[in-house]
Amino acid sequence: MISLVLQAASFSLAMAVTTVHTRAADPEYTTIKMEIVVNKSAAETWAKVGGYCDLGKWIATGRTVPCTVTSGEGEMGSVRSITNGAVLEVLTARTDLSYGYAQPAKDGQFYNLYHGFLEAKPMTTTTSKLIYTLLYDVSNLPDKAAKDADVARRRRQFEAALVNMKAIAEAP
Repeated sequence: MISLVLQAASFSLAMAVTTVHTRAADPEYTTIKMEIVVNKSAAETWAKVGGYCDLGKWIATGRTVPCTVTSGEGEMGSVRSITNGAVLEVLTARTDLSYGYAQPAKDGQFYNLYHGFLEAKPMTTTTSKLIYTLLYDVSNLPDKAAKDADVARRRRQFEAALVNMKAIAEAP
């Protein structure tokens, strides 16, 4: 029995030693806030685009991106797998009209603490605003030009996603 315990402890120690996540000594967090007005109520909008894997319908223009909930049932701690596991995201916040998520660290890669938050905010009884906010660390990028380019790329991707969500929400 002691041998088994020692083997388990050795394995755990080996895993801890070999699991490496690179973090910034001096992180530089950036926030990208985007929004779009939708001509539907917040509840109607959220019903069409607010499911945890509805992302597959709106993240890329003109194609469906594979998204599967691989752990949980849409509650806090649920994990979604995007593009067959290329991206994993953990549900970290949820309300009736919003959710937040984080991407976990990957072994051997810089950990940028990537978080996203999507909300359908009521404006009137027949209109709403979709708000998408990203937060992540850009300190691993070499200079201001690279950081600006990264922010611009993500902004283009998610603003296009907001346009797609608006079209889905407003469709009959």
